[in-house]
This record gives sequence, C-alpha cells and structure tokens, in this order.
Amino acid sequence: MVVGIVGLGLMGGSLGLALRSVPQVEKVIGFDHNPDHCNEALRLRLVDAIVSWEELKRSDVIFLAIPVEGIIASLKKMTDVSPRCTIVDLGSTKAKIVENIPAEIRKNVVPAHPMTGTEKFGPSAAVANLYRDKIVVLCDIDKSGTLQQETAKALFEAIGMKIVTMDAHEHDRHAAYISHLPHAISYALANAVMAQEDANNILILAAGGFRDMSRLAKSSPIMWEEIFKQNRDNLLEAMDHFEEELRVCRALINGEKWEHLRRWMEEANRLHDIL
Repeated sequence: MVVGIVGLGLMGGSLGLALRSVPQVEKVIGFDHNPDHCNEALRLRLVDAIVSWEELKRSDVIFLAIPVEGIIASLKKMTDVSPRCTIVDLGSTKAKIVENIPAEIRKNVVPAHPMTGTEKFGPSAAVANLYRDKIVVLCDIDKSGTLQQETAKALFEAIGMKIVTMDAHEHDRHAAYISHLPHAISYALANAVMAQEDANNILILAAGGFRDMSRLAKSSPIMWEEIFKQNRDNLLEAMDHFEEELRVCRALINGEKWEHLRRWMEEANRLHDIL
C-alpha cells in the first residue's frame, strides 16, 4: 500500500520512519505546507517523496499529523477520496474532529490519538521508535468502515502500538487530566521561575526535579494553544481540581500541620502503584 502523511514534524516524521520498515507499506509519501520541513524530511529519509495535495489524496492510507484545526480543514478537502481510502487523524483532542468529519467520508476516517511524543518538534525531532510499545486510542470507530478499522489497526500494530478504543468525549476528559493539565502546569512553572530568577541562577541550581517538571514547557506553543482551545472546558475542570489540591497543600504548610501534610503526600505516592 501507499501511505501518505500530512505534516512532517515529530509525529508525522517519526511515523514515516516507522512505516518504512513495515512490509505491507510499499511507499511513504509526504505533504507539508512548510518547504523547509519538506526538504528536511527528504534529507532525513522520513518519507520516500514529497507530493502535491492531489497526489496525496490518491494514497491507500492517509495520516493527518497536524494540529486539530488543520485536521478539520484537511478533512473538508478530502471528500473526493476513494471509498477504500483510510484516513487516520492523530489529533490530541477527538470530539471536535469527530463532530466535523464530512458525512460523505465518515466511513473513511479512523480518529486516533497515539499517547506518545516528546517536547521537541520539527522533522529533526523524528525518531523511529516513538510509537513502539505506546498506547493508541481509537475513538468512535463503530462509525468507521470495516476496511478502514482493520487497516488502521494493522498499521498501528505493525509499528508496535497497543490499541484501546474509547468514546471521543470520554477521551477528551481523560486527556485533559493526564496530558493537557501537565503541560499547562509546566508552562506555568517555567514562567513563575523565570519571573523570579535570573538565567544564571536557574542554570546553576536547576536539578532533576525542576528539569523534569519544566521539560514539557519546551513543547510547541502553536500546537498546545490549539489543544487548550479545543479541550477548553475539560482542561478548566482539571485546573479547578488541581488548584484545590494546591490550596490543600498551602493550608497544611501555612498551618504547620506537618503530619497531615505527610499523609497528603503519602496519598499521592499511591500513583506509583498504578504507574
């Protein structure tokens, strides 16, 4: 099969590297609005060729590895693809995408969210094993065609992913707590520290804890602005619950209730039993 990838940054580029080693994939072609990304993707051999939009639409499988608004706009320009074409979007929020899939290609589309990534972005960030042993969530796939479901699952399994299915709205609520809230906290932590400390002190004193917590603040602001916008209500709910826990911590420290504070932290330690 010929696989087309729209968006040749971290996610799309890494997918290209992974798919090129899959026996069923004859050729991986790419499309990106950024000419520099196209040139870099070819140089790094992330794809076999850069093609026009019209040629890309003739692919057997098309992955949309771009921000959510771009996915929605692209789907509206794909209403003339073959009935046998499989379109897989990799958006980080699902409900708005699902709600905006044109009716005439609903069976073509498999909404997916690979639970993987790094704080880096662009074609140079691509790594061949980004997807291996990670979870991919497929949403509302009962509305996708049987061929499209089987094709998407086969390709994700071929690159080493574990498949979970979920309702799109359910996915977005869970993602707000487990993925989107940590990014918001990381950006807030980075801004709080930079407002109070000069660069030299940060460089000298920043240890593992700060580096781990602030790592996500290196992520693409353009991408995360869209994610926060698309999942606004769920993210605000998650922020409310986080702020309540922070108020509990503040009150215990302010009241010098050290035994209670320790029990509060021990409750948080239970997370390690899950992870």
